[in-house]
Amino acid sequence: MEYHDKYGAVRPVCPNCHYIHFQDPKVAAAVLVKEGSRVLLVRRANEPHRGQWTLPAGFVNGGEDPAEAAARECLEETGLTVRVTGVYDVIAGREHERGADFIIVYVAEVLSGDMAPADDADAVEWFERNNLPPLAFEATKKVLL
Repeated sequence: MEYHDKYGAVRPVCPNCHYIHFQDPKVAAAVLVKEGSRVLLVRRANEPHRGQWTLPAGFVNGGEDPAEAAARECLEETGLTVRVTGVYDVIAGREHERGADFIIVYVAEVLSGDMAPADDADAVEWFERNNLPPLAFEATKKVLL
């Protein structure tokens, strides 16, 4: 592999076929689920920010609709099936080495399920907006504060 200045950045280029590799951004999707003045949050079971709280969220798989990814992550982490009702915000900026470059935050409502933590969450709770726990990630703070 060789490296050349291509399209405004130094990029890997195959010396044989001249294929230019462009690094694709990592995308995550989250849900903001409100019930009156309360919001649904999960406590992180893993680093970074283990023990702090965040919106139900995770990475979007290749070929997956981001809204479906957000609903899937919510089900995996909380046991709740939600319906996405709209886009709340798109937040850019990787916060840590393994993090997403973009987080699409959707508004969602609970349809069904029994609330229980799972996957990479070790707790799930409703919190009053004026009494939030320690929050993980600047993106979470931007949405909630």
